[in-house]
Amino acid sequence: MTPLKAMNTRSVAESSAPLSHLYQRLLTLGDEPPIELSRVFLHQQLQEVEPAAQRLPTEFNQLMAWVEDHCAQVARQYADYLQARQQGGGRRYLSGRAHALYFLQAVAPTKRVDGAWLYGTLKHWQDYRYDGLITTYLEELGEGEVGLNHVALYRRLLAEEDCEGDLQLSDEHYRQGVIQLALGHAAESFMPEVLGYNLGYEQLPLHLLICAYELRELGIDPYYFTLHVTIDNVSSGHARKAVQAVTELAPIGLDADSYWQRVACGYQLNNLGLGTLEVIQSFDLEREVVAMLERKQRAGRYLHSDRCRFEGKTVNQWLEQTGCISSFLQALQDTGWIRRHENPQESRFWRLIEGRGAAMFGVFSGYEKQLLKDWISGRWQAPASPVRGGSVCRGATMEQQEDPETCALRQILKRYPPEQQIDVLLPWLSAPRHSRPAGLFAARHFMDLRARMR
Repeated sequence: MTPLKAMNTRSVAESSAPLSHLYQRLLTLGDEPPIELSRVFLHQQLQEVEPAAQRLPTEFNQLMAWVEDHCAQVARQYADYLQARQQGGGRRYLSGRAHALYFLQAVAPTKRVDGAWLYGTLKHWQDYRYDGLITTYLEELGEGEVGLNHVALYRRLLAEEDCEGDLQLSDEHYRQGVIQLALGHAAESFMPEVLGYNLGYEQLPLHLLICAYELRELGIDPYYFTLHVTIDNVSSGHARKAVQAVTELAPIGLDADSYWQRVACGYQLNNLGLGTLEVIQSFDLEREVVAMLERKQRAGRYLHSDRCRFEGKTVNQWLEQTGCISSFLQALQDTGWIRRHENPQESRFWRLIEGRGAAMFGVFSGYEKQLLKDWISGRWQAPASPVRGGSVCRGATMEQQEDPETCALRQILKRYPPEQQIDVLLPWLSAPRHSRPAGLFAARHFMDLRARMR
């Protein structure tokens, strides 16, 4: 790896930007991919890992057995969870629908670049040792089917629940997404780290199984999560392919120790940033309600009538004050406009937000309404609504076929012989593009070319 001090000064300076800015920078595919910036960022992140904290077996048989043992342990823990639920135990992670929607948004920066760390393996499509990694990446892309493309699935899930872009996330929420994008851009310099990261990411985590169970229970389509349970399996799925790639790409000779150390460092990159459990545990319903209303406060402070007064002040007067939301909510409770721990329909405030002819119809997103609904409901809980969605749309639709970008890409491909078309397709298989109609077409065409030219 190139020493950090020898790298481009501009890239070093740019890497110190907020992680949310780096995320957008790496997710914008221009004429020149940000390879140097990715290298600098990864060097910085690798300074923070502790490879000794995770000792990986260095023999193939040991490594596969180690992964299988982890999978068996997770299966036992999940069986214990199911038994506890059957005996009347409550949900372990997600306290309600608002909590679940908060979780979906808070992990979105990672889910929206799902698989990005393997993008750099595609240029090795002629090397059989990369077959498992490339297959894994193409499956993350849904093999060109919009209903199976992981990024498209997640974006659709957020849209269906009307919870896109409501949270003001911290920089740490973006760290894993930036790491994944950087590994994809700088794979040629960090392939051992890519292999190690992939090995760690493709292990079946207990929280994935439990979250899928609890999302369904709360009436939220869990398909994105259950899909990962099946394709990441250690028997024939991504977990096994990850082990095989680490072993097949290991160098023969004096560099073996350095290789395994770098693989271990890549594995540890999974531990940086906010983990799933940390995100789940960070949720506090009342705090999120107050934060949400504070975000609304500026836009709504002069839009209310003066007919209603609470503790002698109009709504506009309440909203003119900084830090007043908690007191305002209490005033609404004291006057009976909000009746906590009852059916929200009994609260006049809720009827202004939801229902036919509601005076504030459209003011709050689905997530924002769910926050208020869960907060008002409190100890009163309505039955979960049925799960929506879950249907899989297979194949190219007419919309995809007529998409302008897809049509333009088809025309460009006609200029090149098959052996050169793959280079034209590769940019369309990157994180910024692969879930677009032209990217889905590119994935299907790449697979066809690869099959014919092997």
